[in-house]
Amino acid sequence: MEISSILGFRLSLKQRYFLLLCIGALAIVAYQITRDHSQRARMKRVEGLRTNSSQFSLEKQPFRILGGSVHYFRVPRTYWEDRLLKMKACGINTLTTYVPWNLHEPERGVFDFQDDLDLEAYLRIAASLGLWVILRPGPYICAEWDFGGLPSWLLRDQNMKVRTTYSGFTDAVNSFFDELIKKVTLYQYSQGGPIIAVQVENEYGSYAKDDKYMPFIKEALLSRGITELLLTSDNKDGLKLGGVKGALETINFQRLDINEIKYLDEIQPQKPKMVMEYWSGWFDLWGGLHHVFPAEDMISVVREILKLDMSINLYMFHGGTNFGFMSGAFAVRLPAPEPMVTSYDYDAPLSEAGDYTTKYHLLRNLFSSYHNKPLPELPATQERRAYRSVVVQQHLSLWDSFHSTEKPFKSERPINMENLPVNNNNGQSYGYTLYETVITSGGTLNSKNNIRDRALVFVDKQYVGVLDYKVQELVIPDGKGSRTLGLLVENCGRVNYGTTLDEQRKGLVGDVELNSKVLRGFIIHSLDMKPGFVNSLQTTGSWVPMKQQQPSFPAFFQGKLYVNSFPKDTFIKLPGWTKGVVFINGRNLGRYWSIGPQQTLYVPGPWLHRGDNQVMVFEEQEADGRLQFTSTPDYGMTVDVQ
Repeated sequence: MEISSILGFRLSLKQRYFLLLCIGALAIVAYQITRDHSQRARMKRVEGLRTNSSQFSLEKQPFRILGGSVHYFRVPRTYWEDRLLKMKACGINTLTTYVPWNLHEPERGVFDFQDDLDLEAYLRIAASLGLWVILRPGPYICAEWDFGGLPSWLLRDQNMKVRTTYSGFTDAVNSFFDELIKKVTLYQYSQGGPIIAVQVENEYGSYAKDDKYMPFIKEALLSRGITELLLTSDNKDGLKLGGVKGALETINFQRLDINEIKYLDEIQPQKPKMVMEYWSGWFDLWGGLHHVFPAEDMISVVREILKLDMSINLYMFHGGTNFGFMSGAFAVRLPAPEPMVTSYDYDAPLSEAGDYTTKYHLLRNLFSSYHNKPLPELPATQERRAYRSVVVQQHLSLWDSFHSTEKPFKSERPINMENLPVNNNNGQSYGYTLYETVITSGGTLNSKNNIRDRALVFVDKQYVGVLDYKVQELVIPDGKGSRTLGLLVENCGRVNYGTTLDEQRKGLVGDVELNSKVLRGFIIHSLDMKPGFVNSLQTTGSWVPMKQQQPSFPAFFQGKLYVNSFPKDTFIKLPGWTKGVVFINGRNLGRYWSIGPQQTLYVPGPWLHRGDNQVMVFEEQEADGRLQFTSTPDYGMTVDVQ
């Protein structure tokens, strides 16, 4: 019905438009007045999470945090509600999540809080389901995530000292927090939102290089409007150095040691005790075994924690996936960091694809006794499908793909990825970098341990061998005249934990030598495999049919996955392939590597569509010509977490 009909007389188009504007403005004002009034009333009558005794209180009533970690950036947005509904049905009352700075600010001053990174939408879903939230905004998050969530462009500063009050770092943190914190303050408990606590940094006690740093981060939160309870989180060794005045200290562990609990009680007498990270499983490394933590062992520790009247957060409740190049690296065992696999299943209570596990059911039974009402019914699980194999139809040599990248850069000396003049002078963050130079003889190529992390070596585009942390010398065959030496260097993942964060530059980080002579005069190609590059490759006319010509390696391969009904989750497996990256409809599913343990990659149904789906694989050394699909994951041979 038109407005003019309601009013009983006709209005011109301009008059109607003006009237609609007025009505809209009045509605906004009325909403704001109502909201402000309700917030003032709320602030008068309720009280947020408090630590005034040995037990938490919320709204002045005793409260125990039964928490679980689910990271929005490891789960397709379409499944956020599904995972949180399953969390609610398990008896968990509090969601915890990190915030990955490197995804939200991929280039300095360029921020992204859209689509799968829409943190506000995630918080709204949690609120709608009645879940409280503990926000862990970093800026460092660890999380087995590349560089602990820090953006790689920080490393363009040769003097960078991350996680300190070095001005180059604090200026960047302030800029990021200016954007982030204003988005979350309205979701605090005092504003009617779900956030009941905010963590100050993360496990700083294990780093502890600057005693002014934690007070800086605390003030950075408070000055931007954070008013809820502040927490810190450390393992047993970090507790002595990781705290900050005015924030409750919490502990992280997997096996219960009563002496650690006593120590926590000693440093904070008459305060609530909480396990911020109770490790429900563990992460995996390429070339290792798949870690499992027996369900019976897990539930017995959780039961003891609750008997001690403590609060708990399960890390992880649902792990998800390190899509793209986001998996970090483990650096405790020197001399070389060990890269982490793509899956972040973590042997968590809710599996990588959102399935219930034995751990889930045991937790639900235990947590149900801590609720006055019956827990919600279990939401249905997502159906999966083992699609027909995809036959690779065409291939494209690595060397023919460079027309889709930024122009190569000439440099007398090698330049590390982060300092390349690409991506609006933010450098290269992830993927591969090709360094080419001219040689006039064969002999011994020595990396001088300056390759980060792994290089395929070529002479005139012919594969010669691999250089990495363990293999630092390679024989280059003799040949006539001038030849092109190529080193395709892969960033296998930056270290996410430990004291070597300032040393995480990738690519060639120094000189390489041939017959003890330093090589000079490089042409450098950046191959970061961002969506624009992948989409450009799909439409290029340079692809060669498999029947017409055998591929040379490395190469890109394309095929089509046909889906004849509503798309379902699936897993892709690549027997006969060696090492590379898989893309579905332009989305980077992550790395695969035949050395395992992981043998499948998770493919979310929402990333597929009816009809033909484009599958692209970048393979370094060997291709089977066929891509298989299965409804069940294969994480490899298992080993108990020690």
